[in-house]
Amino acid sequence: MTRAASVVDRLIATYQRTISPRKGWSCAHRVAHGDASCSAAVRGLVRQRGVVRSVVPTVARFVACYRAALLLAQTDVSGVCCCGGIPIPFRFPGRR
Repeated sequence: MTRAASVVDRLIATYQRTISPRKGWSCAHRVAHGDASCSAAVRGLVRQRGVVRSVVPTVARFVACYRAALLLAQTDVSGVCCCGGIPIPFRFPGRR
C-alpha cells in the first residue's frame, strides 16, 4: 500500500471507530442492500487500488448510496443518511 493509501486507510479507520458509532444514523446503501457500509467499501477500494484509482468507484458508490437513501425515504425505514449529517430517529416499520 502506498503512503497516501495508508494515510487514507487510517483516516477511514478512525472515522469508523470514533465518529460513525456516535452519529446516530446508518449508511443508506448498507441498510437498503445489506452489504458493507460506504466507509468500509471505500476503505477496501483504497487498500486494493490506491487513492487515485479509487476516486471514480468511490463517487459511484456515493451516488448509489444517495439513490438508496431516496429509495428508503419512500418507505417507513428511518435513521439512514447518505453523504450528510441529517440525524433521524431510527426505527423499523411495526416497532415503536
